[in-house]
Amino acid sequence: MINVVHIQTHLPSAGNAAFRLHRELIERGVKSNMLSLSSDVSESSTIQHLRKRAEVVSILNQKIESRLTRNSIEKFGLFSYPLLGNNITKHEFVENADILYIHWAIGGFLNFNNFHQLAKLNKPIIIFMHDMWNITGGCHYSFTCENFLKDCSNCQVFFENKQKKLAIKEFNKKKKFYDAYDNLHFIAPSKWLYELAKKSMLLKNKPVHYIPNIIGKEPFKPLDKKVTRKLLNLNEDDTIIAFGAASPNSPYKGWKYLKEALDILSIKLKDKPITVIIFGSEHNAEIADAIPFKTIFFGRLNDNYSTALIYNSANVFVAPSVAETFGLVILEALRCGTPVAAFNTGGIPDIIEHKQNGYLAEYRNANDLAEGISFCLQKNLEGFAPKKFDSQPIITSHLNIFDQLLKAK
Repeated sequence: MINVVHIQTHLPSAGNAAFRLHRELIERGVKSNMLSLSSDVSESSTIQHLRKRAEVVSILNQKIESRLTRNSIEKFGLFSYPLLGNNITKHEFVENADILYIHWAIGGFLNFNNFHQLAKLNKPIIIFMHDMWNITGGCHYSFTCENFLKDCSNCQVFFENKQKKLAIKEFNKKKKFYDAYDNLHFIAPSKWLYELAKKSMLLKNKPVHYIPNIIGKEPFKPLDKKVTRKLLNLNEDDTIIAFGAASPNSPYKGWKYLKEALDILSIKLKDKPITVIIFGSEHNAEIADAIPFKTIFFGRLNDNYSTALIYNSANVFVAPSVAETFGLVILEALRCGTPVAAFNTGGIPDIIEHKQNGYLAEYRNANDLAEGISFCLQKNLEGFAPKKFDSQPIITSHLNIFDQLLKAK
């Protein structure tokens, strides 16, 4: 039996791609374990997290990293420069593993020394890229910047030349790490990230695979809207527009464009009784005041069943992200039969078939996003997930990689 371990900084209780992959691999007969720095999931024979000392290391790392990256330009998003970490080579999950998966494992969990320590075990390592961080000098999304194709000099995230050197330094650390080992393999969950990785200076000569994220045996399936609305105490006759947490301050979530689109719809659909439902964050007065419709906040949801009820209650789900590697919530909504309106960016076009199961709006165009929401409502569009996102072919792709790696070892 093949033995793998998934390494990830934090393990939430719902909506996590690595956790879902872990569970599906177990279903297919793989001995899969998860090792995290912290977790919302209770420890078990297959799930463990590090102890208090590691959490202290993480807190210190965040403080130092925040100091180094202070005064960064917010509109370009997160910049990560891992400093402190933990040597996990002696952990039983790692020692017993045939193959290591490294997911999002920075933030005080692993630093570059720790990456080298793992690589020197000479076990196959699969680095699952959940954003662009692995191919840049530190940013998680480059937006229009293409410096990662060369050397990440003159980083747009920073004003000061001293801080710009952080990106060059980190870029060189990654290049040194990637070039030093032949046991590193990379997975991109979207065609968009796969193509960027193959063009990037850091990974153009490394093995990169395209394998989508997996939902697995989750409760995401069509349900009777009358029933789900009754359970959530929603009006049976309202037209319901749903979306996940949209922080006004996030450079990735596109709140600005969603707000403009809703303003347009308040005129275009003025005769419809519309309710907007929001999940993923607590009540936000700034958002509530800006939306021209009745608005209901469902807060943070810690289980997939509640999320599935919301998707099923909506007539359309809106994902206004301007930076999106995959779009897991989009796939969840489509699995529930709810059409999705979103921008044509990142990994989203892999999932939405334009005007078939949703609407791909022109990037950063609020008018077209409003048109997309309206189109889904007026056509009474039904969502569906393309067959390539079924569990079986995705897990088979992972198993095929296992065979290749273990035969080549």
